[in-house]
Order: sequence, then structure tokens, then C-alpha cells
Amino acid sequence: MKKIFVIGHRNPDTDSIASAIAYAALKRQLGQSNVVAAAAGEPNPQTRYVLERLGIEPPPVLPDVHPKVRDIIKREPVTAMASAPLRDALQLFHQHAIRVLPVVDSARVPVGMVSLLKLSEKFLVAGSDRTRGIDTSLASLAGCLEGTFLAGDPADEVEHLHLFIGAMIEESFSGKIAGYEANSLLILTGDRPSIQLAAIERGVRLLVVTGGFAIADELLNKARQAGVTVMTTPHDTATAAWLARLSTPLACFVEPRFETIGVGEALTDLRLKMLHSGEPAVVAVEVDGTIAGVATKSSLLAPIPYALILVDHNELAQAVLGAGDVEILEVIDHHKLGNSPTSQPITFMAVPVGSTCTVIASLYRERGIVPDRTIAGLLLAGILSDTVILKSPTTTGRDREMTEWLEEHSGLDHGVFGKEIFLSCSGFGAYGSPEKAVLADFKHFASAGVSFGIGQVEVVGFDEFYRIKDQVAEALKRVRHQDRLDLAGVMVTDIYSETTLLLTEGKNELAHVMGYPQLEPQLYELKGVLSRKKQMVPHLMKVLGAL
Repeated sequence: MKKIFVIGHRNPDTDSIASAIAYAALKRQLGQSNVVAAAAGEPNPQTRYVLERLGIEPPPVLPDVHPKVRDIIKREPVTAMASAPLRDALQLFHQHAIRVLPVVDSARVPVGMVSLLKLSEKFLVAGSDRTRGIDTSLASLAGCLEGTFLAGDPADEVEHLHLFIGAMIEESFSGKIAGYEANSLLILTGDRPSIQLAAIERGVRLLVVTGGFAIADELLNKARQAGVTVMTTPHDTATAAWLARLSTPLACFVEPRFETIGVGEALTDLRLKMLHSGEPAVVAVEVDGTIAGVATKSSLLAPIPYALILVDHNELAQAVLGAGDVEILEVIDHHKLGNSPTSQPITFMAVPVGSTCTVIASLYRERGIVPDRTIAGLLLAGILSDTVILKSPTTTGRDREMTEWLEEHSGLDHGVFGKEIFLSCSGFGAYGSPEKAVLADFKHFASAGVSFGIGQVEVVGFDEFYRIKDQVAEALKRVRHQDRLDLAGVMVTDIYSETTLLLTEGKNELAHVMGYPQLEPQLYELKGVLSRKKQMVPHLMKVLGAL
């Protein structure tokens, strides 16, 4: 089965990660064991506190889900050593129905490639020396012929030999081999003592006696004295001649230039390599350089072994990188629609409530499944975080209803638990730096041809913000340039006074249409504004349209 990741948006908040963990748990309870939670970024301080408080392991972080080479290759590639005879290589081609064969060294590092097409061209197309020439070693010959050495040694060096079959009278045979160097001659003959003697007297490189026939001791002694290697094989002469040609080591056919790609590289890079290289296959390698698999054009059609369920967002601009290249099975959200089309019908829920965790909790109750205390507490934390302890104007009756239900099953009081969550890590200091605070919950939007991004930091009082306001402004400037935005802003929201200070970078003319008091250049006071989704973003879209 495909692995299914339930995952929230980039720069995840508590609602995003809590809904992913809880929905994956619900799916598993419903029998889908292949569903797991993941995060598109590191949890922020508030979320880390909630997870630690409830004893929940953070979900694995997936910085991107771009399909990788490792996702489409088979991890047990068919390979051969350069020393293997052609006979063994052809068997591998036949047994595994492959068209290319990677050649590796003893450490399984690829050193070349053998293509069945190019192999047939080299081996079958006749040339001036193809009818007799054989490149092989005596050791490889003995292996293929199942031969036994009666005189001489099984040398490993590859030699260029000329094959003759002694199936004629001695005079004719001697005439046939007269024009060749004696030390390049490979003679195959059966029970023909006259041919055997002529070959030994000629001083040939190798005499092979076929059919398992014996050779006279007298002839063997002459062979040893003349330095002629003698081998016997159980195969008949015709079979021995065929096997001798297949004894050529694979090294003689290896193409040393071949394309490689790392298993961690994107599938799009593999497509480009295959398109521009003209090669039938690309060798995929591990980080240490050893072979991982072989990718061919048919590999590009292999299904990706994982899919996504998106929670707390429905726009690809906010999704984990690469989400557009992966199958999306479901979307569970509470934001405005901005989704891209899908190739198949999917489950899509965009419910107008204050938190995605409210939707997930409702799904538990609708299916008659009571979450355990831990999951109930996690869902409660997500609702309290996104609705600012039910004070946000995004809060609905359904949010309050689910809060009561989750209080019952978690054993937590929502007021006490909510204050605990916000007090534990409110303010800029919890993030380590102003830039990290700005980016922790930063989302991109577009309206009237203007691209903008808004972050949000919850605080208890504004004293800390005013102390570091200049540093926050510099951080906003960097974020705006890095993300190529027309406008960047951060909402500094005091959860007790229910007031937001909005600091902006870019679009200075905003002051003329903002509609809220400007305390300082690019700093606005928004009393009663707590929600980015329901209050801040719609208002900005309206005023940017007016500009």
C-alpha cells in the first residue's frame, strides 16, 4: 500500500500539526494502517510546548515531497562483474528480461554499462576477424567449457585467440593454420591424434580435446615440452566452439561512459537526464557511490509510493514543497478556497469554523469514535490556539460545542489550559530571534496583482515588541526581499487586550487607505482584531484593491 502522509501547511502552527496527528490517528482506528502524520516544517514553540505537555512525539518533518529517484527504482538491481563471461551476462539478460546490465566492481560501485542492443551489434555483426577471433582468458574458457587442464595453467589475462576446429586430415589442417601466429591459436578437436600432434608440433596456445576423449600420455609429454596448454572438455566440438565464443569477459563489451544520478535527486532531474543523454538507462547510486538501481524510461511511469492528505490549508502555495507532483487524496480545512484542480474526485471539506481541529473532532464524533485523553487534549489545544481561547471572531458555535466535548474526554478545563498554552511561550523571546518569530506562522497571499505575506505573534502586552521593534522591522525587510513580496507584515496580537499592532514593510501608501490609526510610520493599531484569516487578510485585500 502507498504510505499516506497527513500534513499541514508550511510554517505550521498548533492547529496544523494537531489536526494532522489527530486525523492520522482516526484513519488508523478506521483500519488504514498506512496513514501517518507529518509536518511541513519544524513545530513552533507553542506547538512544541503542547506536544511535550501531552507526551506526544513530534511528527517527522518533510521539507519537501518532490518525488525522488529512490521512489521509482527497484533496490535490487541485476549486476555483473567485468570478469564474468558473456555467457553469464546473456543468461542475466534472458532471466530478468532486461535491456541494460550495469557492471560493478567488488565494492558494487558501477564501472560501466552493457546494453543488449550494443552487445548484439558488437558480437553478431561480422568483421574481418569476427569469424575466428575470440578475446578471452584461459581461465574464462575453462569455466565456460567445464574444462580440465591437462597441461599448462589457467591464466587470467585476456588474450586474442584465433579459433580453428580440427575436423579434417592433418595436411589440410596444417595448411589452414599456417598463416597465423602459433601463440594465438586455439584448436578444438575430438579423438584425432594426428590433429592433436600437428597442433602440438606447431606450438599452439591452447589445444582443447572435446567430447571428454583422452589424449595419449606421449602427446601430453610433448605438449608440456613445447609449452602448449592442453584442456579437455565433456562438450562436443560444436557446443565447445559456441561456448568458447561466449567465454569473452564482459570487460570487452563494457561502455565506460554512462549516466548516473543520486537516489535523493528529484524525478524531474532524472527525466531531463534521460531526455538529453540519449542513453537507454541511468544508473542510480547511493550516497557512498554504490549502485542502488537502474532507471529506464518505463521507470518514469512507476507510481509514486506515497500520497497526501492536506489539513488546515488547501492552496499549493502554502503546501509542502512538491505537493503538486504528488497525489492528494483529501483536504480538510477551514480557510477560503484557493485549491488547484485535481485529476480525480477527492474528499474535500472546507468548513467555516475557527479551527481545523474542530472539523477533525466532529469527524471522530460522527463516526462514533471517542478519542483517548491525549488526542482529545491535542484537538482541544488546536482549537484554543486558533480561536485565541474562543475569543477570536472566527469562533463559531461548533467550536464551542467541540470544546465542551473535548474537555469531557481530555479532563482539561479549556480556560485554564488555554492560558497555560499562551503564557508558556508567548512573545518574541520564545522564538530565539525576531526573524524566526516573523516566519514561524508566515503565510503568503495575493490580491489585485499584489503579493503579500502576513505573520502573527501572540503576546501578553506590547512592552517586549516596542523594545525590539526596529529589529522586527529589519527582519520584515529581509523576508520581503527573500520572498519577493510587494508587502510583508506581522500581526503582534495581545490576547488579553484583544488588540493587534500591525507592522508593515513595503506599500507605504497603505497609510492613506488602511482605516486604522497609524501610531508610527508603518505601524498600525487594530483594536478588536485577533484573526488573520477573518479580519486582517480580507481587510488588506480590500484596501490593496482600492490602491
